[in-house]
Amino acid sequence: MKVEPETREPRTCRFGPLVVAYDERVIAPRPWTEAQSRWSAEIAAAAPPGPMLELCAGAGQIGLLAAVLADRDLVQVEADPVAARYARENAARAGFDERVAIRSCDLDDAVGPGERFAVVIADPPYLPSDHVASWPTDPPGAIDGGADGLRVVRSCLAIIDGHLMEQGTAILQVWGERQARQVSELASSSHPGLVVGELRVEDEDRALLALLREPANAG
Repeated sequence: MKVEPETREPRTCRFGPLVVAYDERVIAPRPWTEAQSRWSAEIAAAAPPGPMLELCAGAGQIGLLAAVLADRDLVQVEADPVAARYARENAARAGFDERVAIRSCDLDDAVGPGERFAVVIADPPYLPSDHVASWPTDPPGAIDGGADGLRVVRSCLAIIDGHLMEQGTAILQVWGERQARQVSELASSSHPGLVVGELRVEDEDRALLALLREPANAG
């Protein structure tokens, strides 16, 4: 029997031009993550035709803003049913719900074998488990990346490798420059079809890493 998420009084905030709803069970939108949305939209302007994919979408604001700015269809994946419900509501509030598909499921079940995406956005839980207590107002499931912080990142890389179009780009949010180097090494060693592109460092805790799909005839 499917259990519907409990309803609570939502909070709202501005996220660029959007109004985003969430509550304390969902990670609150961070204003700085708007940079991920806008960079993804810029990349989409030159990317191949096709939809965008957002992994670990939370309340959906990062991918939604990117899709609205880029005028692209969007698939959002979020395992938590409460966050997925807010993602649906936020897409509807933006008048974009007919172009957004929300998949409330685990990452392993999120994408079909033949699906390909021009742009992939990922904001996975990336904190090592022993750092989670430093963020007591955040839902643990939204920030706990396992012992090394990379458990969910690895799943995201596998999906990106399997479903990013040729000449497509993925933008990952990671835990600062040090983790960006770790993710770059993982991508290079385990997913040789992906090319590490630009790194944008916000501060010691926040960074964005671009991964590109290498053309099949490269080299």
